[in-house]
Amino acid sequence: MPRGNRTLADPLQRTRSRNAAEERNAPADSQKRKRQIRSWIILVVIALGVALGIHFLGGYTRGRAIQLTGLSCSPSQGILPFRDGLVYYDGTNLYHMSASGALRWTFQAGREMKYTAGPAHVALWNGAKMMLVDKNGNATYSDTLEGDIQFVRVGEKYIAVVLGDDTSPKLNVKNMEGGQEDSFANTYDGLMLLDAGFFGDQGQYLWTLALDVYGTASNTILNTFQVGKMNYGQVSLGEDISYKVLYENSKLRVFTTQQVYTYDYRCVQDTNATMLVYGWKLIDEEIPPRGRARFLLAPTGQISGTQAITELRLMEGEDEKRYTLPATCVGACVYNGNVYAVAGSYVYRVDKNNQKSWYQIPSLEDEEITAYYGVTDEGVMLLSTSAERMYALTLPE
Repeated sequence: MPRGNRTLADPLQRTRSRNAAEERNAPADSQKRKRQIRSWIILVVIALGVALGIHFLGGYTRGRAIQLTGLSCSPSQGILPFRDGLVYYDGTNLYHMSASGALRWTFQAGREMKYTAGPAHVALWNGAKMMLVDKNGNATYSDTLEGDIQFVRVGEKYIAVVLGDDTSPKLNVKNMEGGQEDSFANTYDGLMLLDAGFFGDQGQYLWTLALDVYGTASNTILNTFQVGKMNYGQVSLGEDISYKVLYENSKLRVFTTQQVYTYDYRCVQDTNATMLVYGWKLIDEEIPPRGRARFLLAPTGQISGTQAITELRLMEGEDEKRYTLPATCVGACVYNGNVYAVAGSYVYRVDKNNQKSWYQIPSLEDEEITAYYGVTDEGVMLLSTSAERMYALTLPE
């Protein structure tokens, strides 16, 4: 009997022992399964990251290291590219700095000055007071004019100064020493001057864009003048907003919100050279001494406020290329035939042969590029970051 009892108890005892062992091993098995699940999740995340990275770069190959230089100015100081460096203003003084961060000169300008830069001079003004400073930081002209200054445009030989009220202003053309070269007192009666610029050999011609504010319909008018001469041209551009005029191969390219029109210096249109640009806006250009100009455009909606550019359009004569950027960019330019765009901590380049490269911006640590201020004559981008610091970035060739 005892023997039989032992026989009946053994299966029950074995079952209880097995259950106890399973209970003891359950936490270990559970931890093992959790580790396996985590491993699979990590592998999936890595695979997705690789796939997204491939999609993100979209055929771009990694390029060589590029140079980033910190600058001692701040984004709030009105940064403007000037020759191979930049100028900025601290509320009293105007400074010229090289792209390597070296201070070249300081000019005591006075308080609350507005300013603009040309090929070799910077014009400053406040109210009726105006000064002109050359590339070496020397004042070539300083005077109080007969009316408040709306804006100034600086060329190679001349400056255009717009005086008076918003409507019916006066336009004076002066040389770099302040001598009067031309004046247009009644030309803009009933008009608002929008912009002006010099063109031709050493800038001997002047163009202006003016808006008819009293007409039944909006109308922009293009005028051209030869400085110091009586000959000129004039043409009505219609209701489309005209915002940029560029000089290329003896022709004026007039950019509007709808099309690009082409005129000679007497405002005679070349109708065969009209190009449709609806939905796109010019953001940069490269006009070599010889050969065709390159015009870089971005979708209008992406540059109307804070720049968030995802597409670019490059126009060169009758040729046209479009690019989808691998990231949302805060600025883009065309330099030496290559297209560049900057985003976060990367620069993207498409060269003249349509080869694509990407470059990681060094030394940014936790910062990201948030604003773009233009390119110097020597191919250095001026940028600011999320930490409100200014940098100069040498463009990769």
